[in-house]
Amino acid sequence: MKLVAVGGGHGTAVSLRALRRIDDDVTGVVSVADDGGSTGRLRAMLDVAAVGDLRKCLGALADPDNPLTQSFEHRFRVGELSGHAVGNLLLVGLIDATGDLEESVRAVAQVMGVKGTIVPASCEGVVLVATTDEGERRGQTQVMGSSSIRHLRVEPAHAATPIVAVEAIERADVVLIGPGSLFTSVLAACVVPGVTQALAGTSATKVYVANLHPQIPETAGFTLQDHVAALLHHGVTPDVVLVDEISIFAGQPCSLRVRVGDLSGRNGLVHDVQKLANAVVAEVR
Repeated sequence: MKLVAVGGGHGTAVSLRALRRIDDDVTGVVSVADDGGSTGRLRAMLDVAAVGDLRKCLGALADPDNPLTQSFEHRFRVGELSGHAVGNLLLVGLIDATGDLEESVRAVAQVMGVKGTIVPASCEGVVLVATTDEGERRGQTQVMGSSSIRHLRVEPAHAATPIVAVEAIERADVVLIGPGSLFTSVLAACVVPGVTQALAGTSATKVYVANLHPQIPETAGFTLQDHVAALLHHGVTPDVVLVDEISIFAGQPCSLRVRVGDLSGRNGLVHDVQKLANAVVAEVR
């Protein structure tokens, strides 16, 4: 079975781990729009694509016994390197040396024993631009601090998507969208034009995984239908929405087919990998 996860951040890393429980033919199409934290500092310094979400997703599919995997998330605590993750520095170093984002990710994946494929949603770093009731907001940090987002786009407007990502989506049996912050993780990847077009053209079962909790202030007050309406507005049409039974979205009306079930981990803060895998399998039987 060919499986794809689209998005960014911790949510997509969880989705990738869940899909790996189903099959090894897994591809992550990952946003490179982040401009905060270590990633933001490196982008400002070297003018490279955001690598933080790529780092998380590479780690999700990497060989856990590989020494590099074990140190990939380590963050320095002193000096000019304070706050930087080893994985970010390695990825940025390769990109700065080669000028090739996709090849740099591929090289790190090979060294880490990644089973599956991680590919950026765009061939270059992009900037998120949101239209809000208060005016235009530029950059992921500003966008995630907004509470009245009406439309999201990326700049450059014609940023290309790697052919590997497009083909993976077009040939997939299942595409998992989310979980994650609606605008700054999920749609940050989906609004890249090549990704939007591939999602529209695929015959895969497209599954949207609703967040367990609202992202404040980004989706403060949003209902489940508000989340779906935002996806539809941006050209993303899921076939089914997975909702955790303890979330505030359970039982809310929705224009799409909804499956409510036990999806969360013990702490109720993140999705459980095996439960999410089981829910995906149930949708494609």
